[in-house]
Amino acid sequence: MKKVFVLVAIALGNFSPARANTPAPLTSVRAVTALSTAQASQGLPVEFQATVTFFRGYQKNLFVQDGKAGTYVKATTDLSLVPGDRVLVKGITRANFGPDVVSSDITLLGHGALPKPVPATFDGLIQNHFDSVMVTTRGIVQSATLDPPSSNHPHGTTLRVLLDGGYVDAIVDSDDPHALDELLDSEVQITGVAGAKLDGKRQLTGIVLHVNGLADIKILKPARVSPFALPITPMDQVLSVYHIVNLTRRVRVNGIVTFYQPGSALVLQSGDQSIWIKTDSNLPMKLGDLADATGFPAVSNGTLMLYGSAIQDTGIQEPVEARTATYQQLASSQHIFDLVSIEGKVAMKASESTQDEYVLVADGRSFSAVFPKASGSGVAALMESVPIGAVVRVTGICAMDNANPFGHDVPFNILMRAPADLTVISEPSWMTVRNLGILVILLLVGMLMVGARALYNGRKMRAHVAALGYIGNRRARILEDINNARPLAGILESITELASVSLKGAACWCQIADGAKLGNCPSQPDASGLRIVDQVIAAHSGPALGTIHAAFDARTKPHHDEGKALASVAELATLAIETRRLHADLVRRSEFDLLTDVQNRFSFEKHLDWLINEARNTAGIFGVIYIDLDDFKSVNDVYGHQVGDFYLQQVTTRMKRQLRPGDMLARLGGDEFGVLVPAARHRADVEEVAERLESSFTEPFVVQGCVLRGSASVGIAVYPEDAVSGDALVTIADSAMYTTKHSQKSAARL
Repeated sequence: MKKVFVLVAIALGNFSPARANTPAPLTSVRAVTALSTAQASQGLPVEFQATVTFFRGYQKNLFVQDGKAGTYVKATTDLSLVPGDRVLVKGITRANFGPDVVSSDITLLGHGALPKPVPATFDGLIQNHFDSVMVTTRGIVQSATLDPPSSNHPHGTTLRVLLDGGYVDAIVDSDDPHALDELLDSEVQITGVAGAKLDGKRQLTGIVLHVNGLADIKILKPARVSPFALPITPMDQVLSVYHIVNLTRRVRVNGIVTFYQPGSALVLQSGDQSIWIKTDSNLPMKLGDLADATGFPAVSNGTLMLYGSAIQDTGIQEPVEARTATYQQLASSQHIFDLVSIEGKVAMKASESTQDEYVLVADGRSFSAVFPKASGSGVAALMESVPIGAVVRVTGICAMDNANPFGHDVPFNILMRAPADLTVISEPSWMTVRNLGILVILLLVGMLMVGARALYNGRKMRAHVAALGYIGNRRARILEDINNARPLAGILESITELASVSLKGAACWCQIADGAKLGNCPSQPDASGLRIVDQVIAAHSGPALGTIHAAFDARTKPHHDEGKALASVAELATLAIETRRLHADLVRRSEFDLLTDVQNRFSFEKHLDWLINEARNTAGIFGVIYIDLDDFKSVNDVYGHQVGDFYLQQVTTRMKRQLRPGDMLARLGGDEFGVLVPAARHRADVEEVAERLESSFTEPFVVQGCVLRGSASVGIAVYPEDAVSGDALVTIADSAMYTTKHSQKSAARL
């Protein structure tokens, strides 16, 4: 009823004769969330104030909340927004999973407190009671992975968390790999913004929590034992600990049968909706009949499905007309499990024991049309009647091929149901490339036979000379690439190409130990008829670096030149790999502190100079924090240097968890640390980070059975308010730190 009142108020507020076609903007988040999908799709104007609860700048993903109402905003801003910022959002509505906003302008109004997170259960999350709202929930971390960085985003961490009722994914903006070991199997309390995982039809397939940082994950009960300290279980006994409690309720769906494999699967379609149903039923079902299915809901490869299903055919015929579609429409994943029809040219066909497969080309892209052998008779005759190059129309179910259903240009298959689902539209033209090639060969065969011998001898000699010259030039270029620190993968691919030329075109590749496979490696089906020769890539010390492989026709005999050529290129590969590893190790040692694994003074000063240049270009500000551990010398004197080193490592880990993405922690020497705070708008932001760093010492440290109560003195400096040079900023922050230290000592004596 409240939603109806809001919509009526919006309608009355927007109506006037002069502005009948330009409705007044919606002025609150609640007004946006009260819209229906049809209303939101009209692109209604919005202009409201709200608090930022989550912002991922490189993806332009923004969540805002006002009171108990939250919404997603597709941001178009270069502002460095942080949780707690109060913003004015202008834009238009759109229909996504629910109504949300595409912004045209975002204005920063100030900074305030975050909304109080709402306690949420899995049932409430999966029923969409908390979409885009900041929530807090608790569960057990079942997996924790550090996502690899790419060119447009840094590290992130994905946690798979088991709540009381189901799984959710927590996406955390953090690049701390040490935190993952501590989180695994721990019971945690997570605070974040609730979001939805969707398929290509924008149907709910799961829940994701957007978490600002590790500080929003509180460990309630640590894991009893580290996962990698568990006793070894024999592989054939892993099910001895299997135990599951499933309270998922059975559901019933209704639709038209568009696909049926007895004892395996059924597809029902109702309007624009369709669903894959796993069933063991062998009851006769007729395509086009209205049917009911009852089973248990699940998500497989990102798509909705039912399993453990029973089906019932009503016998009422209401056939579904196949939707004519293009390749791009089907690859957009908006027709998952729909009955579709598409034209294409047959590029290849293959018959297997369980199915026939046709590889078709449409709009320059290839896809497969699969015909299960159990679908009916006439399969063999159909395969013979469809020639390569023919243009056909196939009708069937659009199934995603193990791909992200919410992506773009994802692979798909068409599952046909009967021979009539494949119709030849036009036969291939006789003027194919193959036929024309045969004709040309017949015309030239006489001339070729006359001059074949002379051409063969001359070409053989020229090829040998050219190969020797190519090998020498290529080897020199590879050595130059190694010296100039070119990408290692490209150098190794060049080495395999050199090996291939040396071995007269044999397929060559290399397998790096615990690394990638590079080069021209034959596919698995083709490798059965080949003779493989291996050469170890030896290291000057330690285990082998990998292996160079060459593939020859199995009918050829081994030759001593093969081993000689492979040994030569293996030496090049050893030089390339060890040179690159030595360079990488030297670079890391020059920039990172070996004890604490954070940046050192050299890296700190280099990044500080970069921040100064960036702030001059953008007229921005940033902060420098100087930290000195109190009474660290007494730790070494009383407990020994080994305890002191472990204490420094624990202090570093705690301080890193208090920093935001983009902040930089460095060990400047001994017990002194520095922090660079680039995302600062005023001194209070830097002071807030400094307070969080001081809070790292609230709880005692346990180091090798010793309980240490540590503390630190902290000083800050702000560019350009305090100074405009790197040395001056560090000096001011250092002085502020010593002032704090003396003040604390004086207070302690009183």
